[in-house]
Amino acid sequence: MKVIDTIIHDVKIIEPRVFGDERGFFLETFEKKRYQEMLNIDLDFVQDNHSRSTKDVLRGLHFQKNNPQGKLVRVVSGAVFDVAVDIRPDSKSFGRWVGVELSAENKNQLWIPPGLAHGFCVLTDTADFEYKCTDYYYPEHEGCLLWNDEAVGIEWPVTNPKLSEKDKKGLTLANLYK
Repeated sequence: MKVIDTIIHDVKIIEPRVFGDERGFFLETFEKKRYQEMLNIDLDFVQDNHSRSTKDVLRGLHFQKNNPQGKLVRVVSGAVFDVAVDIRPDSKSFGRWVGVELSAENKNQLWIPPGLAHGFCVLTDTADFEYKCTDYYYPEHEGCLLWNDEAVGIEWPVTNPKLSEKDKKGLTLANLYK
């Protein structure tokens, strides 16, 4: 597998080794020892999630204030524009974002360490999104960064996304820690 650095030093793009022929393909989506060595992930994954969304759905930008979750994300059908935002106040890359297309075709993954906000926008008619989490989901600790906060300036590939009521009420970066 190939690990690609991003502008947020501990957010990584993972290009897996894919073995394929006319019958199909095979790839390892996670192997604890290799991911610990190559990505310095010294956390256990405790939960796997799967969501399906339709075109122009934007989910996020979610995080947990307590018990922050690291996420190893991938797409198994369709394509999404996946985004991580550094919301750690003491980080050198505070307020910066990384965006990458993840698809069933490219089979790439994104590692988002604990303490970052995460979201994605669906680019195809539907997309199946799977991710591993390093901590459990605690709804009482959930937070949401406003998807179109001008201070962050994410260049989303959609101007009028389909949002949940919760995501419409996200906070700006300036108001996250007030």
